[in-house]
Amino acid sequence: MTGPEAVTVGETMVVLSPVDAALEHADRVRLGVGGAESNVAVGLAGLGHRVAWVSRVGDDPFGRMVAREVADAGVDVDLVAVDPAAPTGVYFKDPRPDATGVHYYRAGSAASRLGPEALDDPRLAGARLLHLSGVTPALSESCRALVSHAVDGRPLGDALVSFDVNHRPRLWPADRAADLLRDLADRADVVFVGLDEAERLWGSTDPQAVRRLLPHPQVVVVKDGAVGATALPRAGPGVFVPALRAPVVEPVGAGDAFAAGYLSGLLRGLGPTAALRCGHLVAVRALAVPGDCAPSPDRRDLDAAVALPPDRWAALDLVAAGLVDPAPADGGSAVPAAAGAVAGGLDAVAVGAGAAGSGTAGAGVAGSAVVETGWAGTENGRSGR
Repeated sequence: MTGPEAVTVGETMVVLSPVDAALEHADRVRLGVGGAESNVAVGLAGLGHRVAWVSRVGDDPFGRMVAREVADAGVDVDLVAVDPAAPTGVYFKDPRPDATGVHYYRAGSAASRLGPEALDDPRLAGARLLHLSGVTPALSESCRALVSHAVDGRPLGDALVSFDVNHRPRLWPADRAADLLRDLADRADVVFVGLDEAERLWGSTDPQAVRRLLPHPQVVVVKDGAVGATALPRAGPGVFVPALRAPVVEPVGAGDAFAAGYLSGLLRGLGPTAALRCGHLVAVRALAVPGDCAPSPDRRDLDAAVALPPDRWAALDLVAAGLVDPAPADGGSAVPAAAGAVAGGLDAVAVGAGAAGSGTAGAGVAGSAVVETGWAGTENGRSGR
């Protein structure tokens, strides 16, 4: 049997979203699944890559649902362990006129028991890419050891190690997370970070400053909200790709889609400009639908848009190109696609003046923020209340 081309590792939870009401008034909820690393896995699988997701779920209906949904998206879940003693994490979305609240219930979850041994499986041999995020080391000491093992021990041999900083303030505040996230990022090969996130963590105010803080990765991708994204190699000039405009229904998961698109470009041998364009184009699909994941764009449509000259890229009509549906079902408006592409998961993303980057609490898409509360699930199980 052919092994995976790419591997992601991290927690995925069941998502409960109220139907046609704020959470406190809802009498119906819609169930789904969401997690930064499995979102990337699903995105890569949708783009034609062989992907395995490594995680841990509870021996409960939610755990079975998570594994089934990720598998149904074309991802190999054979290395998802079932924990007989710890539950699958859950979170609730709470849509509001000015924000989308996200309430976590993940303390002591099965995934918080992941450890370094999760990656020491011969079935992962030969993978070309290992993707992780800054969410995982915030979950527990064993999860922190897992990520350190990935970037230091290189359990997958020559595989590129990709790390999305993805700082979640509710899991650990910036003063606790800054040094460790910088250290982990600097030991990876490919790094994703939002510019405002880098400023909050490390005081960096431009992409070049971020690159100076992280001198060792092969490439650092800095996402700057409505402006665009810059890929800065270890040597030579950076490459900037400006934002597009896209309908936005919900920003959650768009940053993971951006990472999936960019990493797909790397796996396909595309250059930096084309890889960044892939990131933006896959992200706009996630922006245009509710939920954490969206169907990947048709490869022919994607490749045609990636190949456009700069002037046509800047004026790209995403609907005419077949990359998004004509109008969001719930009336979302057109905003710069790069703003969604920096969402990085469950915190927030901003559009327009002062636009945000990856994982920034208190920002918003077209005035709609994503705000985290609940039992966040750090090692003491009490962070994020």
